[in-house]
Parts: sequence; structure tokens; C-alpha cells
Amino acid sequence: MNNNLSPHKLIGISWDKNWEKIRFKRGVQLINEKAENIFNYVGLENVESWTGKLTNNITKSIEEDAATADRFYAGNVLFGKLRPYLAKTFVAQEDGCCTPELLVFRPLHYDSNYLKYLLLTTDFVYLVNSSTYGVKMPRANWEFIGNISIPKPPLSVQQAIASFLDRKTAAIDTLIAKKQRLIQLLEQKRTAFINQAVTKGLNPKVPMKDSGIPWIGYIPGHWKIMRLKFLTARVTSGSRGWAQYYSEQGAIFIRINNLSRKSIELNLKDIQYVQPPLDAEGERSRVQLGDLLISVTAYIGTVGVVTQDLGEAYVNQHVALTRPRQDLVNPQWLGLYLFASAGQHQFNALLDGSTKDGLGLEDIKNLFALVPPRKEQLEIVDLLSLQISRTAKLINTVSEQIKKLQEYRQSLITAAVTGKIDIREEVAA
Repeated sequence: MNNNLSPHKLIGISWDKNWEKIRFKRGVQLINEKAENIFNYVGLENVESWTGKLTNNITKSIEEDAATADRFYAGNVLFGKLRPYLAKTFVAQEDGCCTPELLVFRPLHYDSNYLKYLLLTTDFVYLVNSSTYGVKMPRANWEFIGNISIPKPPLSVQQAIASFLDRKTAAIDTLIAKKQRLIQLLEQKRTAFINQAVTKGLNPKVPMKDSGIPWIGYIPGHWKIMRLKFLTARVTSGSRGWAQYYSEQGAIFIRINNLSRKSIELNLKDIQYVQPPLDAEGERSRVQLGDLLISVTAYIGTVGVVTQDLGEAYVNQHVALTRPRQDLVNPQWLGLYLFASAGQHQFNALLDGSTKDGLGLEDIKNLFALVPPRKEQLEIVDLLSLQISRTAKLINTVSEQIKKLQEYRQSLITAAVTGKIDIREEVAA
């Protein structure tokens, strides 16, 4: 560690007192050159947050973006001025053009990679973000960014720091990628386990029969296939025009974002409350324990099962409320079946080639499900619940590990670019 620090501040962080301090606008040249043609086009969506990397380039037609696209050259450093808290920055490896929401800098006194890492420091990003204007589309102002004081180490030190961070962040990124892949594998294994259980059951020796459904194939011979209209006591839509009843407290108003696309459990972190009208319209969409909720617009086919007493709760018009006949089907079984690939295939088929942007109640009623004997349904639900819970815990553990690695990556970048890490060996090399 280098303790030779002065009270100079880079967005609240001290840096090596032997380093020069300059205004950002003295260290770079802002390029504001319109592209004459579109090639190697980079949009904000093509820049990863906080990594300094591109995802993939998109080549757009000259008719589409020629009037607005900005030019950049190999070695330029680009920084996203729209929603700067996303920390979208990268070094151009070749000439191209980009959205005007990316500021293009030509380094004058900086190594491009060092400057990239400087722009990725948490404090730099947060300071720039504090200057934004506009609520829905907050943008940073170049005048503000240009006047930020930044360190200017000797070029050899910049290059050494950049080389050090290239190696260290590459190793961290490799580890993060492996853990992200582990999460994908866990999710795939969970999905495969659910699909197997809800279409084949738990007994591999049970006699099978052809379901007559191509994407399902053979099913246990004693299982039935039934449409939801015969498995439910009610299929209804939620209520429209309830915005006037929104309140800070009262009854829960369940919307699409309360249906999780990763499980059949309701997401109750983002709750809207209402003071509902006391009439038949309100009662029609009132939720009960055991109800199955299905998204009929937006994320069509997302399902959720009411497994806990929510008290007074209602659904909005984008959520279909179905009330399973529990003498025939367990709500969690039905939810798991529709959540699985076999159920999702039906939702996709309803929309395939269709011009409609949502499902109607008749669509929901005509969905079908596989129906084992109720005792067998409960056995499968219990086993799946246990497996899903175990997998969720593993995924949460790995997700926490990824979060800590990302935090370490950020702290390492900040420490290196401000001289808090002794990289003299890097310089000597």
C-alpha cells in the first residue's frame, strides 16, 4: 500500500501527492463529430455496466441513425451520459459510430485504459450522476464533467496501473463468469426436474400411455388430461379503472409485477394498496387462499399461487384469477404444471402467429393440465417444493459470492487508479 497521500480529492478520494491534478477537460478532447455513414454502431445497450466492456455491436442502416450517430476512433474512450449511474464506459478498439448518449473522449495526457478505469471508479460515477438533469431520462452535463479534478500520474505509471487492472479484473471476471454459469446450470437442473415431475411423475416403473400431445409425449397411464374450465370454479379478470382507489394502505392490489417469473410464489415486495369499491365489481376480483393467478398481458403465462392468507386482496385487469376446484386439483400442482415447459408451450402456442397482445378468459379456460390422483399431486408438490427451496438457497449463496466479487473489483479499481496500491513492480517491469 502507498501511504504517500495528499489532501487532494478525487470525488472524495485522496490520491498520491506526487501526481499532478488537472481538470478533466484539460486531459481529454471531447469529440463531437457526426458520422458520415453507419458502421460498427454502438448503442448504450451494447455497453456493459461497470465492466468497461462491450456486449455485441449492432450495425444499423444509414437511414436509421445517420442524422444522429457520433463518430469515434480507435483509442477513444466513451462514457454514457444518459443514466450515468449505470457506469457504461469502454475503450474503442476500432473506428465506428455510436449513439449521441455516449460522450466520446480523445485522451490527451492519458493512457486510454487507465482513463477507462478512472471513469469506472464508484465515486466518479456517483459524482457525475449527482449532476444529472431530467427525471425520466437523467443526463450528465459535459460542462460539469469537464471541471472535475482528476489525478494525472506519469504515463508509465498509468500504463502499469492499467496493465495491473487488466490482469486482476480479468481473473475476477473469469471467476464471476464461472459462478454465473453455475447459476444457469442450477436453474436448468431445477427446470428439468420440474418438467420431469409434472409430466412423468415420480415412479419410473409406472405404466405409461401416449398423451396425444406432441410436446409432452408419454404420461403415466392413470393420469387424466383436463381443461381448466373443468378444474376451476371460477375464471375471471381483474378490475379496470381502479387508479382512483390507490392509497397508502388498505387492501392489496395484485399486479403483473407481483407474479414472479422464476417461481409460482408471489412477489410481495412491491405492493400497491387500494380502498376498493364496495360493489359486485370489487367482489368479483377478490383473491382467496388457493387462487391461481395468471398474467394475461405483458409477461403472458406468468403464474402465481396464493399460498398465504393475504387478507383483503384484489387483482387488476392484467391478471386472470382462477379458483381451482380443490377436490380435483391442488392449486400448487396446477401452478407448477403451468409454470413448467408443458404449460408454457400452451401460452406460446396461443400467441404464435397471432396479432393479439393478450389472452382472453376463454383462452385461460381452454388451457389443459395433466391431472394425477390428488394424493400423487401432493407428493409431487412436496418433493418439488423441497427441491426448489434447496436450489434457491444455492443460487442465493452463489449470487452473494458474485456480489462480493463485483464489490472487490470496484474497490480494487479505485485503489489502483488513485495510487493506494503500490505498483512499482509493474513500472519496473
